[in-house]
Amino acid sequence: MTARQIFSLGIRHMLVAVLSFSTMNLLVKLMPHIPPMELVFFRCSISLLICLYLLHRAGVSWLGENRPLLFFRGICGTAALLLFFITLKKIPFAGAVTLAYTSPVFSAMLGAWLLKERLSAAQWGFITLSLAGVAALKGFDARIPVGYLLLGLGSAVFSALAYMLVRRLKGREHPVVVVLHFQLVGTVAGGVVSAFDFQTPQPWDWPMLLGVGLLTQLGQLHLTKALQTEKLGTASSMNFLGVLYAALWGVLLFQERITLANIAAMALIATGVVGNVIAGKRAEVIASAHVVRPYSEGEGDEACPRGSTH
Repeated sequence: MTARQIFSLGIRHMLVAVLSFSTMNLLVKLMPHIPPMELVFFRCSISLLICLYLLHRAGVSWLGENRPLLFFRGICGTAALLLFFITLKKIPFAGAVTLAYTSPVFSAMLGAWLLKERLSAAQWGFITLSLAGVAALKGFDARIPVGYLLLGLGSAVFSALAYMLVRRLKGREHPVVVVLHFQLVGTVAGGVVSAFDFQTPQPWDWPMLLGVGLLTQLGQLHLTKALQTEKLGTASSMNFLGVLYAALWGVLLFQERITLANIAAMALIATGVVGNVIAGKRAEVIASAHVVRPYSEGEGDEACPRGSTH
């Protein structure tokens, strides 16, 4: 397999999305004095304005055609975001990100169950390997209470549901319309809740809040494109790379130590991610190679013999 086959357009979109969201998470972590729902409001409202501008320029209606699915996608995305922001503010950075990025397990299960996407035994093995790496990286951390552990896992479940709905909307909605409905629900819900406990941002908060909104837009657009061009289990497994970014931010900005055990755990995660992508791509290549091209009368035998593959 070539590098181009492995790093397909969908995988490249996902790499950009993961980096964007990782940087956005860092900015959120640096604003502990702003309530989680207020962060949801600012994050979503900035991205909402950008979506409206892009759709206006493209001449596309923001309403969409599959409104119940779009609305449900917005609810799931907003719930996942709120729960993640709570854990990000209340427990160590790496721990919160680790819990959030267990979502590929739920995504793979939903993809296989509801979308009928088959994952090979090798892909399941690599996903398990990545999870083992995540567990090893997190280790036993007494600073993570059971309640926040459950909130983190809840965020992962809602993320998986949102990913599934994005995949279901493939080819049925403009990618920006899909992103907009998430931001719309988050803006309304965040605005209503924040009105009762609004904390005025400090002057240095405003550039970071703007960065959160812009990185959100960039990440959401690339995430949507990735999920609409790549298998759900393969694309969502790339989220494991966010754990590596979290570890890097922890070392550089939060004085978190990286031990040999941490390095070994990150190696497991990276191996699982890359292995899952390669296994998924190989399965696609094998499947396409065994598709029999229909024979049409009048075609020469040299052009397409009966029973040949392409």
